[in-house]
Amino acid sequence: MSFDKITNPLKLRHLVGDMECDYIYTAGIAGEKFFIALRDEEKFLATPCKKCDITYLPPRMYCEQCFSSLEEYVEVPTGGVVDTFTLTYEDRDGEPLDKPVLVGFIRIENTDGGIIHQLGEVDFDSVKLGMPVVAVFKDKSQRSGGLTDIEYFKPK
Repeated sequence: MSFDKITNPLKLRHLVGDMECDYIYTAGIAGEKFFIALRDEEKFLATPCKKCDITYLPPRMYCEQCFSSLEEYVEVPTGGVVDTFTLTYEDRDGEPLDKPVLVGFIRIENTDGGIIHQLGEVDFDSVKLGMPVVAVFKDKSQRSGGLTDIEYFKPK
């Protein structure tokens, strides 16, 4: 086999076939603490950087500005304000939904972050930017340690 530089893209060597890729994505240490608190205690945890005056939600292991290690976790409110919103007409696989779903980016109080999630108990014509909302959690028996443990965010 020759390893000469190929300059003509039509002469690229290739193999036809399938390459299976199995992978596991983990939430990491900070994500795991966040999801356990969400599942078991209906709490949101964040990580503050005292040097940069930033409070990360979702929590991080290091500050993205100064690269300091973030080891303190603080409880923050399970509510915030609607920063932006939209109606979705398809599921994540591109299949049409029976009815549109209202989704928003919720900027969580006392943090510099937020959560993208479904909005409930409000319709598209009533939701407003800056509207205060709070998380509604699933029954504890139905929680699995993910964002789906939040049923939706409702107006305060």
